[in-house]
Formats: sequence, C-alpha cells, structure tokens
Amino acid sequence: MPVASETDAHRTGKRLASEERRIITGKDTTKEEKESIRKESGLHPRVNENTLKGKNPTLKGSSPYPTGKTRKAYKPYVRTEKFPEGTLVELNAADTTTLKKVPGIGSAFARRIVKYRELLGGFYTVGQLTEVYGIDEERYAALAPWFFTDTLYIHKLNVNALSAADLRRHPYIDYRQAQVIEQLRKQKSRLSGWENLQLIEEFTDMDRKRLRPYLSFQ
Repeated sequence: MPVASETDAHRTGKRLASEERRIITGKDTTKEEKESIRKESGLHPRVNENTLKGKNPTLKGSSPYPTGKTRKAYKPYVRTEKFPEGTLVELNAADTTTLKKVPGIGSAFARRIVKYRELLGGFYTVGQLTEVYGIDEERYAALAPWFFTDTLYIHKLNVNALSAADLRRHPYIDYRQAQVIEQLRKQKSRLSGWENLQLIEEFTDMDRKRLRPYLSFQ
C-alpha cells in the first residue's frame, strides 16, 4: 500500500539519519568511517601549528609551570667583617671596602665618603666627615676615633691654570668666587699667592682658612 510504503521509507530515512548522527558523535563507526572523522576533526581553520606552538610554552622535566625564563642564581648575603677596636684608618687612602670594615659604616656611607672626598680633593682633617650627607654629630663622634688624615694625599687646584667652571666644582668655591679668581688672574696674568686674595670681599676669613689646603699658585 502507498501509505505503508511511504511509512517504511519514512522510517528508513529516520534510521539513516540516526546512523549519521552516531558517526558524528563517534558511536558504532567502522574503520573507514573513523578515518574519515579523524581527518575532518583536525585543527580549527583559524588555528595553525605556529599559533599553537606560540601559545604552549615548553615544559622542562616534571614541572607543571612554564620555564621559559631563567631564574637568577641566589646570592647569599655576606656579612662584612669589622675592624677590631683600636684600628686606625687613613681617611684619604681607604676605598669603600676598607671603609665598610669600620663599625657604623655601611655601603651607603662608604660611597658618600668617597664621593665627597673626590670633590674636595682629599680630607685635611677628620672633622670634615661632618660635611658628608647623613653624618650628624652623634655618628661623627662614633666614627672619629677610627680615622686619621695624611695631607700628602690631597690634590690641589692650580688657580693659574683652571677655568672658573673647573674651580666652581670644588665644594668650598661658589660661582662668584670662581669668577673673581678668573678675572683677577687675567688682570695680573698670574696669581702669586694668597696675598692676591686678601682684600677681595668675596672671600671671608673662614673661606681662606678652609681653602688654603686646596689652592695652589704654581
């Protein structure tokens, strides 16, 4: 009967459609069908091997975390051995390593002392440590017994050869004083000694006293 035939065909269509859905889901597949599914279910059209390679960091060993960056080796802190009580350190020759061996001086103060010493040209007295940033009266009182100074280490400024800009770099000479020295030298061709600076109002008695170890008139 036509109705029966159509019904059987309709049932057959449903059965085939059901079998096609099982192939997609991977159920009851033959060897050929499995190969077909394996080919069709490859990489997504927008994903290629390079993309996956870039998004999957290499794992080393059994570590579950990416190890692309190399970790820096741990350096244990080494405590600086301090000088025994009674040690005397020459302030103009000591480097930062030597200075850090003095109780009360760490890396920061050692660097500041050396930097200020270079600006001065050397210390002519231990008392100049109070001019270093961070060394107050209390700290100076604790540090002073450890040091002495040798003035032979001092580098003097030749006022007859240096420009005002070079003279200005010294902590004890300001802009006006450097300009006056340069102008006076041009007038006299050469400065012979401190007597040339005695009557100049830009220099006080205190200025002359603290500059005397640092100026040369050769």
